[in-house]
Amino acid sequence: MLTSSGRQSIRKAEMPPVRAAFKADEDRDESEPPLRRVAQISVHTSPLATLGGKDAGGMNVYIAELACNLAKLALTVDVFTRRTDPETPEIQEMCPGVNVIAISAGPAAPLDKNELFPYLPEFAVRMALFSLREGVRYDAVHAHYWLSGWAAHLVKRYWDTPFVQMFHTTAHQKNKVANVADRETDLRQQIERRLLSLADGMIAANPEERADLIWRFGTPTEKVCTIPPGVNLDHFQPFDKAAARARLGLAPEDRVVLFVGRIDPIKGIDTLIEAVALMAGNPRLPDPTVLFVGGDLDQLGQPTGPLAGVVETVRRRGLDGFFRFIGSRPQAELPSIYSAADVVAVPSNYESFGLVAVEAMACGTPVVATRAGGLAFTVEEGVSGLLVAPRAPAELAEALTSLITDESLRRSLAAGARPTAERFAWPAVAASVLHIYERLSAGYRANLCQEEEIYA
Repeated sequence: MLTSSGRQSIRKAEMPPVRAAFKADEDRDESEPPLRRVAQISVHTSPLATLGGKDAGGMNVYIAELACNLAKLALTVDVFTRRTDPETPEIQEMCPGVNVIAISAGPAAPLDKNELFPYLPEFAVRMALFSLREGVRYDAVHAHYWLSGWAAHLVKRYWDTPFVQMFHTTAHQKNKVANVADRETDLRQQIERRLLSLADGMIAANPEERADLIWRFGTPTEKVCTIPPGVNLDHFQPFDKAAARARLGLAPEDRVVLFVGRIDPIKGIDTLIEAVALMAGNPRLPDPTVLFVGGDLDQLGQPTGPLAGVVETVRRRGLDGFFRFIGSRPQAELPSIYSAADVVAVPSNYESFGLVAVEAMACGTPVVATRAGGLAFTVEEGVSGLLVAPRAPAELAEALTSLITDESLRRSLAAGARPTAERFAWPAVAASVLHIYERLSAGYRANLCQEEEIYA
């Protein structure tokens, strides 16, 4: 139930009633296809943002890949995001049929996502003004993350368009595993609960999330569809390991453990450091080389921001010689980097999907991941990787050790990695999402989901 202070905060982010700028059914030729154009909303981060930085990770990849794959199905997609730089063009084409729209709401500068809620009414108004000025209307809206969901709710009075909500992660799931200092706000929890009833449909990234939304929060079963994110199998594929290592300056005999991700407590970086300390302390085992991809480097190549804190922790533990920090890398380089590794570590405390794990498997590299959220459904135990408990450094160290020392096991899991990832090919994922858009646009509010299950 919302507290009185929560109700007051939410009311401040409401907008006065106005006449809708246009109706979804006005001026539509009955001979035209039922679905022509959709809006996606990602308030706090752009799909064009550099990956690995603050608030730029798997969700950015998801939005970009989904939009471009929907465009291949003859659907025009506009992705609305908040302007963080006054020099950013209003409209940028991300791929044929997909535009990224920079909306001015609040200062044109980076802001912490927890500061953005008061600017959502302005964001919604400017989205409506953009569509009116450009003469476009949307048959469905897809909101990513709770901030975007509230923006979709606010703009609905202008567009009168159904919206589907995808949280990517929920405050409840994050707070279960977060330290006190990293817990999500009460406001986020309140808004997420509101959105469960306000949204016309929900997309859960894994079966555990769907069950949580239904049983814990009472969302009607028929309203929640389980559709995982996807992986670009044309881009993420195996590269020659020797050549990939040569590009990175890694020796053929190195035992390479790869980490790829944002610098965020939920990613379990502290667990990885503890596991490496256990591995490095055993004189009977080969020394691991941990290639760490993520975070920011300055112009001199030195770690900065949150990454500097990780480097300092590694230094204090005396593990400098085991880690190589190369900062965030562009998507184009990742397949080669994944291919250079013996194993990819995904030690997250929670993941709604585990995109890094699936990208690694698509490149033929086995994974050691935690049984956390979607990872338990994307990584096939004993087929494409090994699963361990979250926050269990000793268990993680044992699993990583077994892969870097047992060549037979490593080859077996590598052989099963690519076939496991193929279940999550983007064409199938995009078709499932398109089905929901079509049902919502046609007026259905029940039985939204595809019959076939990608996770099956």
